[in-house]
Amino acid sequence: MRRRELYDAASGRGGPRLLPWSSPEGKPCYLSSDGRGYLSTLADSIETVQLSMGQELLDYARTATAPGAKALSATEYRWLACRLTEALAAALRVADSRGQRIRDQAEATEDA
Repeated sequence: MRRRELYDAASGRGGPRLLPWSSPEGKPCYLSSDGRGYLSTLADSIETVQLSMGQELLDYARTATAPGAKALSATEYRWLACRLTEALAAALRVADSRGQRIRDQAEATEDA
């Protein structure tokens, strides 16, 4: 077994956690831990902020596109579309990360 696999097996974790940020090259970052360290807490906080910002953008978009709302300029609609795209990407990354952890926990309880 590789060192990481041994650590994951010993800590009861099924694999590394997908973090809510990417490397400078745009590659996904992973963390192998028991979920209680500084980086795990930081990742949880960043996920919370990302989801909150996404909710605020969604509320703004609903208001801006509601019937009778003042029309935005093309530049403002483009800005909104770009921010909503970023928020959706972040939310999907959070969902993927949390989904992987749920599967790992479910498999661990089935094996026990």
